[in-house]
Amino acid sequence: MKLEAKIFGYGVLFFFPVGLVYALWSDGEPVGTVSIPLVGGLVGMIGAYFALLARRIDPRPEDDEHGEIEQGAGDQGVYAPWSWWPLAIGASAAIVFLGLAVGWWLVYIGVAVGVIALVGWVFEFSRGQHAH
Repeated sequence: MKLEAKIFGYGVLFFFPVGLVYALWSDGEPVGTVSIPLVGGLVGMIGAYFALLARRIDPRPEDDEHGEIEQGAGDQGVYAPWSWWPLAIGASAAIVFLGLAVGWWLVYIGVAVGVIALVGWVFEFSRGQHAH
């Protein structure tokens, strides 16, 4: 995780000066002048989270400069390849974006479907055949 924290830290060092240069060259254009430093702040928050996470967890095989590919073998997490909930979340996002073009009433339907799909995805392993 240290490498990821460094990469996002370099992003902070990039976005803040670029935001300052943009503000000077564009004569203070408000959208870019505000948004580019905000992106730097968001990148900084992600980098800070990765730095804190790197302190709490053991080094991964990816963190070892002399590590071999075989060290990363095995289970990498819990995945549900049979899950249909991501498809429902994607469909609800499509409905929401369609609602932005067609009418706001469709946005509300898409958000409702999205909330149902998100709850189903989160609690997928809490009930039924795969309950823990």
